[in-house]
Amino acid sequence: MKRGKVGKDRKDGNDSKEEKDGNDTSANPMRHLYFKTSFLSDFGHRTNDFPCFTYFCAMRKLKTTELGRLSVDEFREKEKLPIIAVLENIRSGYNVGSFFRTADAFLLEAIYLVGYTAFPPHKEIRKTALGAEDTVSWKHFKTAAEALADLQSMGYSVYAIEQASGSHELQHFSEGGKVAVVFGNEVTGVEQSTIEACNGCIEIPQLGMKHSLNVATAGGIVLWELVRSRLLTDLS
Repeated sequence: MKRGKVGKDRKDGNDSKEEKDGNDTSANPMRHLYFKTSFLSDFGHRTNDFPCFTYFCAMRKLKTTELGRLSVDEFREKEKLPIIAVLENIRSGYNVGSFFRTADAFLLEAIYLVGYTAFPPHKEIRKTALGAEDTVSWKHFKTAAEALADLQSMGYSVYAIEQASGSHELQHFSEGGKVAVVFGNEVTGVEQSTIEACNGCIEIPQLGMKHSLNVATAGGIVLWELVRSRLLTDLS
């Protein structure tokens, strides 16, 4: 019965003040935004301290056709960033595939696959790489010593991603030239002999209990940080 009365009021033009003011949630999806801005002001906060409450920007997900994706040939021809990811004895092909996908996203020069790390063609790599194994250049080496020798002959500085004494914290690491980063086995990490052959170690600061990250997750963090610093340098 009450619902019928509300409907009648609307028909007669007797909408409530809240609805006339545009504060009805169903009629105005920005109601909560206005409320939050008013709420902050009531408690003495300047609304420009909270720009997410002050400004409303309509957003929508981009379609695949709007992403500016490169073709395989365009990717291969495009100038790459002088960064190489070295995967030493990674046991999971899914993790390897994730590195290929990340390397594709950031236009890395190449991926070096070392020891028993899986290499294409491989069904687990294909499942997570989603085709990136066809765009990103890669090489396979039987030993890390061979891979590092190849990198150093091309002028690359090589850093192990490892928790080690004297390591560089990732957020403070600055290297503008050719850089290769070594990611180790999911359980044992980078081999000590490989660490000793590197220019140094880079460590991701961790604040929780485990102090352990999945290697592909660590790869995304480290590689993005290396790319981000170069993007900022280019912009400046």
